[in-house]
Amino acid sequence: MRQTILAVAAMGMAAFATAPAMAAPDAKGVVKTYADIAHAMYEDSLIRAKALQKAVNALVETPSAAALTTARRAWLAARVPYQQTEAFRFGNAIVDDWEGKVNAWPLDEGLIDYVDASYGQDSDENPLYTANVIANSKITHGGEEIDASTITKELLSETLQEIGGVEANVATGYHAIEFLLWGQDLNGTGPGAGNRPWTDYAKGSACTNGHCDRRGQYLSVATDLLIDDLEEMVGNWAEGGEARAGLLEGDSGTALTAMLTGIGSLSYGELAGERMKLGLLLNDPEEEHDCFSDNTHNSHYYDIVGMRAIYFASYSRIDGKTVVNGPSLADLVKAEDPVLAAEMKQKFDATLAAARKMKARAETVEAYDQMLAAGNAEGNATLEAVIAALTEQTRSIERIVALLDLQPISFEGSDSLDNPAAVFQ
Repeated sequence: MRQTILAVAAMGMAAFATAPAMAAPDAKGVVKTYADIAHAMYEDSLIRAKALQKAVNALVETPSAAALTTARRAWLAARVPYQQTEAFRFGNAIVDDWEGKVNAWPLDEGLIDYVDASYGQDSDENPLYTANVIANSKITHGGEEIDASTITKELLSETLQEIGGVEANVATGYHAIEFLLWGQDLNGTGPGAGNRPWTDYAKGSACTNGHCDRRGQYLSVATDLLIDDLEEMVGNWAEGGEARAGLLEGDSGTALTAMLTGIGSLSYGELAGERMKLGLLLNDPEEEHDCFSDNTHNSHYYDIVGMRAIYFASYSRIDGKTVVNGPSLADLVKAEDPVLAAEMKQKFDATLAAARKMKARAETVEAYDQMLAAGNAEGNATLEAVIAALTEQTRSIERIVALLDLQPISFEGSDSLDNPAAVFQ
């Protein structure tokens, strides 16, 4: 790999030796494009969430196998634009403080609904491990009784979400909805995703597993909350919105630092580390991101697509026609150091290529959780290739921070990458 990079660098120096220097774009213009892309990505996420809401309403009103399939497909489609937004985290506090409402994971699903006996009954870390709000109109926590007779937005978002300071008490967001659509994946590292029957939403005597009306109520309220939360973030990045104004009206260097913090932290500690390497070290399917639907390969893939879109400042909207683009971080780097710019592009390309192989394998050979299995050399290697590429990519991002003379950035880390022995302690 080192010889390859040196060769690319040498070719880059030769190619640019006689070329005129590229004029650096205005940093404010780069920041504006960043905000424009954020607004477009969150707006697309909202559009797809509204389509999900329509499908959920149809399922709850007229339950059927076809309606459940349509709702599941709408959820999968909703993940595509949202996952591309994740590189706006870490560097933007307004996103970090909000993100847990919509994409927190993993979750103790026993808080929400019935679970298989293999799940267990108790957890030392979570008194509400099997509270099953759908089955119980009243639950007790910390000696106080909580009225859950009507499932409302306030109950889910203000009372139950991370109740008791337990992060696994996830009552809202994409993954709560995912669980309600798919149910538990009880297949371990074998084939198959969650297989909740449509009759879990059926009317009258056709209802399976009890409390179908409350299950539908929970699903509808959680989906409505997702709409509310996405509308809030769309507003934050719109003209005059708090997130946009904070970046454009502040110091450009601070804004560029936020941009690179988001890309670097998602690339290394979050995606390569917590979402991929940890599950691989443990060979544990419970560590996959979209664990109920077996959609993890797509969530990881679109994280990578989103990082590229932000760095190169070019985002293709879900209408298939519109591209939001403009001055980019890539342009800034190219103006300062064409060789480093070429290296960064090569790293991004290598990561995307590895992610495409992972995605193709998941769609044609075996699901992501099967790739995690102990003894699956080929599946493990497919995931390791993505992890290695993300790690290499981050090293070049660190060089860009130095090149642009920004304040040093401490990217999110992960024991699974930095201190693997700690994972097993």
